[in-house]
Amino acid sequence: MFYRLIQKKCDEWMKSPDCTIRELIQYIYRRNKMRDAQIEAIKIYLFLKIACGNRPLWKLFIEGRFNSLDFNSMELTVEARKVLTTNKAAAALMEYSLLTDKDGNQLAPEMEKVIRQQSENIDYEETFKQIFYGVNYTDYLFSLPMGAGKTYLMAAFIYLDLYFAVNEPGNPAFAHNFMVLAPSGLKSSIIPSLKNIQEFDPTWIIPEPTASNLKRMIKFEILDEQKSAKKSNLVRNPNAQKINNHQPLDDLMGLVAITNAEKVILDRIGKDEDPALFDKEELTKIRIANELREIIGRIPHLSVFIDEVHHAADGEIKLRQVVEEWTAQHSFCGVLGFSGTPYLEKAEKVTLADSFVIKNTDLSNVVYYYPLIQGVGNFLKVPEVKFADNDTETIVRNGVKEFLDRYRDTVYENGTCAKLAIYCGQIETLEETVFPLVSSIVSEYGLSPTETILKYHGGNKSYPQPEDSETEFASLDTDFSNIRIVLLVQIGKEGWDCKSLTGVILPQKGVCPMNMVLQTSCRCLRQVVKNADETALIWLNKFNADTLNKQLKQQQNISLQELNRGKHKKQIMIERFPRTTLLKVPPIDFYQLKVSYQTLTTEEYPHTDEKLTDEKILTEADVALIHRQDLSGNILGHYMAETEEGEYISFRRWLYLITKESFRTLPPENLKRHEEALRKIFERITIKDESGNTRYDNSYDQSNIRSLIRKAFVPKRDFTVREEIVPCDASLLQIERLVSPISVENDKPFYPSQEDVKTIIDWDENAQDKVLSPEELALIEKMKQMGYRMPEPADPHPERKQTYHYLPYRFDSGLEREFFKDSILPYLKDKPLEIYFNGDDSLTEFKIDCYKQVGKEWTYIGKYVPDFLLLSRKDDGTIHRIIIIETKGEGFAAKFADRKKFMETEFIQKNNERFGYERFHFLYLEDTQSKEEREKLTIKTIKEFFKI
Repeated sequence: MFYRLIQKKCDEWMKSPDCTIRELIQYIYRRNKMRDAQIEAIKIYLFLKIACGNRPLWKLFIEGRFNSLDFNSMELTVEARKVLTTNKAAAALMEYSLLTDKDGNQLAPEMEKVIRQQSENIDYEETFKQIFYGVNYTDYLFSLPMGAGKTYLMAAFIYLDLYFAVNEPGNPAFAHNFMVLAPSGLKSSIIPSLKNIQEFDPTWIIPEPTASNLKRMIKFEILDEQKSAKKSNLVRNPNAQKINNHQPLDDLMGLVAITNAEKVILDRIGKDEDPALFDKEELTKIRIANELREIIGRIPHLSVFIDEVHHAADGEIKLRQVVEEWTAQHSFCGVLGFSGTPYLEKAEKVTLADSFVIKNTDLSNVVYYYPLIQGVGNFLKVPEVKFADNDTETIVRNGVKEFLDRYRDTVYENGTCAKLAIYCGQIETLEETVFPLVSSIVSEYGLSPTETILKYHGGNKSYPQPEDSETEFASLDTDFSNIRIVLLVQIGKEGWDCKSLTGVILPQKGVCPMNMVLQTSCRCLRQVVKNADETALIWLNKFNADTLNKQLKQQQNISLQELNRGKHKKQIMIERFPRTTLLKVPPIDFYQLKVSYQTLTTEEYPHTDEKLTDEKILTEADVALIHRQDLSGNILGHYMAETEEGEYISFRRWLYLITKESFRTLPPENLKRHEEALRKIFERITIKDESGNTRYDNSYDQSNIRSLIRKAFVPKRDFTVREEIVPCDASLLQIERLVSPISVENDKPFYPSQEDVKTIIDWDENAQDKVLSPEELALIEKMKQMGYRMPEPADPHPERKQTYHYLPYRFDSGLEREFFKDSILPYLKDKPLEIYFNGDDSLTEFKIDCYKQVGKEWTYIGKYVPDFLLLSRKDDGTIHRIIIIETKGEGFAAKFADRKKFMETEFIQKNNERFGYERFHFLYLEDTQSKEEREKLTIKTIKEFFKI
């Protein structure tokens, strides 16, 4: 449940001026290729990368990065209040304990009680370390149900990391290379599906030409070789050889390697273990695994993706130990897990305040969670679940007949036919009981058993694996497969991506592992056609139905009845329409402050040799002097803080780093011309350990020295600051960006509703031709004869003549919506004013560059996009006066302070001076004011400014 605190902060960040990805997310919405579950996961991912620095979760929580509650107003003891208001980790744990479920029940009331009563006895930092498994590397888990597109989401993360890494090569938050691990035991089903990463179209998330450039950068390696290479002098592991071919590894960027987890997690021979204890075959396997593991650890800026990560949580799989080894590399980026079932069979325990034990059956490092029920009817089929307390044959008979009655003639748009999977516990059950019964039933329906039924199992002494069954199974989701019913033994429980699978029968206990009834039952829920109304049929015996219900409760917090009852809100398209031409909304003309910097070269040549031999280039690092004193304050002595050993570095790697940090403006060939002088510097700032390895000498400021070296290659420069006021004009709508996004039914941010939008557009087009009833026409004719004017049809949305330069608006906050709908529109009725929403920065050009004056100079602080523009016009239709209206929630007021000051003291004054009259006014409204106060201030400002 920690993910809920993360989600809340992410939502706040997305609305704040600090958010740097808003245009990117808008682009993804406009492309309309990613599902809502994927887009929300991308928001969380980039929030953790950009706003949180890609840091371990336990560090973020103890720093209070996700805190939002104010404990000063809560009823607490003096001790508890002191701890909760000064210790951010304590506040974070307390806020977690106060979370409630969908029914309003508090999740951890006992934890709250312990924190209140024993707040000073809890080691909060250690508690968070234990909760998040004590790892020192970034470890995030994304939980999405089957069918949500986890593989495409992995691909999206890969391209997004590369996108930011290319722009910021020195930013350690973004990976340059990627290793995708599938859990052992699923190698036959997971790894082939992961190859779909290659098919992902990056233009779905990144515009051209950048998307194509990134796609060309990626190099895929599928590490699926089973045997060691022969006659190889470099490596014996062919999978390691594939990576080794990408030399030099230090400069590697864009590698995407996909393998099975078991290829890198075989137990090593420990330091205290005798190799003689292992036989030759085991020894060879271990050495081969070590070889692959070692070369993976050398890949720079590596991010590891683990699919179906709940398998890796098994204590028998020592994947964390391997990852810990890789994190020892200074450029390791982190681990991302993906799972539809992020739950543990046994509860993990963390002790709080000596006696209280926190028990958790969820994987705690989940940062994003999309529930199964939310996908039903969205990107999953809507299931009908049936069960009976009968024998296997009765359940199979009923299930097959109902399936054929419903789906016998169902062929989806892609040409695939609907299929039913029947899970059999043993091969004998399949061959001797289920197959004869199903053959008899399909024959009754006029179908050929040999063409309709596929038997798929591994075979045994009595019944060998059916011929060509593997090929048939792999081809099920194609338009040339005629199979309608698949009989399975120990296959297809997980990782089976067959979208045309429309029904599942689990007729008896043991046909699948007890902890996988949920995954197996829901194999048939993947949607075939996007946004189509598709259904599925699930038949269970009573035991499996009870198990499914239990797992739904534990893992999804829903019941079998809720899953069976109906579908979730379906995605719909929000149709949008431009109206700027109809309303004749002109561009906004205004004056904008521009600050430019002119660079002046103050020396003719850089004098590189002279600068590289200057001793001043060898700047020393700041050294901490630690003082010792007694309780009376008497100084007992001083000593220097010990510095940690520097990281390993080579001369060539050091030169590459200097070039890289210059953003390629300093080419390597320039460095080579001064190699002798540079080598002398390198020898001064590094040391060699006992093994002869070269390390940084941390007594020197390594980063500053590299910076001074780069400066030695360019002539000295100075700059002058130039301020000017420039005329601008901006359209309130970039029509080419007005697209119809995908949302869910009754999505609140959009206003007015789709029904009202269609009514307004209809009146725009047909206001003069509205058809009246015969009774209304007769009444009008009678009134004409009596000398009265003929009334016009009543316009249901008269405000359309004063607003809506496009439809519908999207309001990101309730305050914006309330102000527009309840306050300003009713007041403007019959007034010669117009109100336009400008707050969607992806659609408007009216954005104001804001600066902050520091001394005599200006510092750029970013763009400001006003929420609303309230304007009046002259007789010729041009704009006369404008009130810029800003609505801000209390949490964002402080961050907006500098922009508010600039608008009031610079933008408004300078524009009014240039226009020669009060052209602009700035109205600022906060949710700390009551609705009545905001309305009173708004009306007062309108009357005074517009003289009405």
